[in-house]
Amino acid sequence: MGKKVLVVDDNANNLLLEKDLLEVAGFTVFEAENAADGLIITRREKPDIVLMDVRLPDMRGTEAARILRRDKETADIPIVFVTSSVMAEGIEEIKDIKKSGFIGKPINTRTFVEEISRFMKP
Repeated sequence: MGKKVLVVDDNANNLLLEKDLLEVAGFTVFEAENAADGLIITRREKPDIVLMDVRLPDMRGTEAARILRRDKETADIPIVFVTSSVMAEGIEEIKDIKKSGFIGKPINTRTFVEEISRFMKP
């Protein structure tokens, strides 16, 4: 079985693009359009990595990440923020979250899978 990844993004086009790229690379992909669903799916599926937008309709992705970090079941799952919020305040918001990183939007479709794979355990 391939690696499992959860993509959390409220933009349907971004979600579809990321899902397609990951599935072609052999990942099993779970999807969520808001942080609450993302938290539920993460706890249920224990993905190998979570890709999360920062701006979500119900709460910020960084807040959802902090919730996951407080839960021993999900504390060690790498989280990569796939976001256009890469200005100074966005980076500040992300850098305090352990085992996380970010990839700026728009994503580079040729290197996306390779970029996120660097955040995963071998």
